[in-house]
Amino acid sequence: MAKTLEDFNREYLSVHTKKENLFWTTYMGVEKDGNLFAKAETEFKSYISDPKHLAEVRDAQQAEDLSPETRAALKGWLAFFDSHAIESESARTLQKELIELESAIFQKRAKLQLFYKNKDGQDTQGSTNVLSTNLAASDNENVRKTSHEALLRLEQWVLSNGFIELVKKRNQFAQALGYQNYFEYRVQKNERMTREELFSILNEFEALTRETCLKHLEHLAREKGKHSILGHNLKFAAAGDAEKQLNPYFRFEKSLEIWMRSFARLGIGYRGATLHLDLFDRPGKYENGFMHGPGPCFYDKDRWQPARINFTSNATPTQIGSGRKALLTLFHEGGHAAHFSNITKNAPCFSQEYPPTSMAYAETQSMFCDSLINDADWLKLYAKDVHGQSVPDEVIRNFLTSDHPFMAFQERSILVVPVFEDRLYSLAESEMTPAGITALARRCEKEILGVDCSPRPILAIPHLLGAESACSYQGYLLAHMAVYQTRSHFERKYGYLTDNPKIGADLATHYWNPGNSLSHRETIQSLTGATLSGRPLAEFCNLGNDALWEKAKQKIEAAARRTSSDETAHLDASIHIVHGAEEIASTTESVSRMWRNFETWIEKNYKADVTS
Repeated sequence: MAKTLEDFNREYLSVHTKKENLFWTTYMGVEKDGNLFAKAETEFKSYISDPKHLAEVRDAQQAEDLSPETRAALKGWLAFFDSHAIESESARTLQKELIELESAIFQKRAKLQLFYKNKDGQDTQGSTNVLSTNLAASDNENVRKTSHEALLRLEQWVLSNGFIELVKKRNQFAQALGYQNYFEYRVQKNERMTREELFSILNEFEALTRETCLKHLEHLAREKGKHSILGHNLKFAAAGDAEKQLNPYFRFEKSLEIWMRSFARLGIGYRGATLHLDLFDRPGKYENGFMHGPGPCFYDKDRWQPARINFTSNATPTQIGSGRKALLTLFHEGGHAAHFSNITKNAPCFSQEYPPTSMAYAETQSMFCDSLINDADWLKLYAKDVHGQSVPDEVIRNFLTSDHPFMAFQERSILVVPVFEDRLYSLAESEMTPAGITALARRCEKEILGVDCSPRPILAIPHLLGAESACSYQGYLLAHMAVYQTRSHFERKYGYLTDNPKIGADLATHYWNPGNSLSHRETIQSLTGATLSGRPLAEFCNLGNDALWEKAKQKIEAAARRTSSDETAHLDASIHIVHGAEEIASTTESVSRMWRNFETWIEKNYKADVTS
């Protein structure tokens, strides 16, 4: 008997939800049995990669009297299984071995401790997020130097603890499926592009931004000395002073409230979703923010099934810059959550983050949202000190103009990762040695960034290790291209972005509701009426400081003439703030009570002065 749409929905949810629940507990460091996630992921991948499902969906499509909606959903399932099906038995065996190897590396990495020397010269344990914040915000060069050295030690740990074997096995897996290497395989599966199509876009952006990037490095070297462009000094030299000036206006304890108020005023809602947010850094917790949805949203026949979503950050409220970093993460991961709470199709295949969902499509949503907190009018309206005073214009100007020339470097810091991974997976196995791969990383950094070593050394980036994130980093840059095209569209259509209640509805209609039934490029065309292009991003990177500040002043003046609603900011969501197994605050009583409980917990657990 042929399967029905409801059969595919039910079967998928049973393996997806089990795997995602264990993903959360494992990556949050609260799962006692680290092998359970690997087993659940194997079961999940075995299900989605089983080629029999392609035949089953095709059989289901032959049924008589299918409604147009059911036919569309079955077409979605066909695209989903086609993205994952592995017909080769040898490739299926390799996939299982990959999961086991990735799990073993992850468990060892979770136990690894990294150390830097604090301002008193004492060895201090710090996650990669602490080390990165030190590089941007600490005025003590030895703190920065030892933080960078810790990241370089992490690189060598990665190379000595299974990564090289992982790269080789990934290539074997891709080759068993008919691809030249794993990078080519992932680009095709993730973005529905060939390697050549991808690099035609990336190479154009590289050429458009090269001069601006190198000129800024030359300027820093002239103004602050050649030592300022060393890996441990560059981020601080480019933005350290601005971060310090902004710090009093980004109060960590207010980040949750500000995020919710700002999203509500944009007309963004979560359609009844349940959100769990684990925001604070701790040992054993995965060291990068992410959003995953253990409960995909969809219409189950005529009944709406709201999303169940988890997202995380790695905040340390006592660090300079942590308040702004917390808001960036809330806006970014909250943007992902808004996207995956608003997909209104009739099957969960459309509302999950794996292929055929494009990484660039998913990241466009989150990056558009986090771009807003760098806008001058947003800063003026939302960033306030303990006395309720807004950021002075001169601080906003310093922030925008000191950081903006560095933007080309920052975007190219994304670009360098796919350049490296493309070349890494093209190496002969005999060339895959710790020394050879380290040298390749430094060559790529010199070529793309213009420095001998990046502030964030390539091999210290956790995405290279993860099964779903390896060879996917280019999605962030493709998304940034889409973000600036989207921003340009809204500015032309409405004149402003901050607190514009029409934006949420437009995003939902054109970007979110279709899910992966449309490609990334099709959603951009739907909203903006134009094809995806990196030129708006490159043009913004190349914009001079005087022109940038003139536009910023116009935004501030226009915002002062507008009024914003004073809504309750409930976002149509049930929100739970957790710290591992502990629940800190929730909307169970009210939104305002959740904000107060959040602030009280921070005061109780982080009493050190962030400015000390």
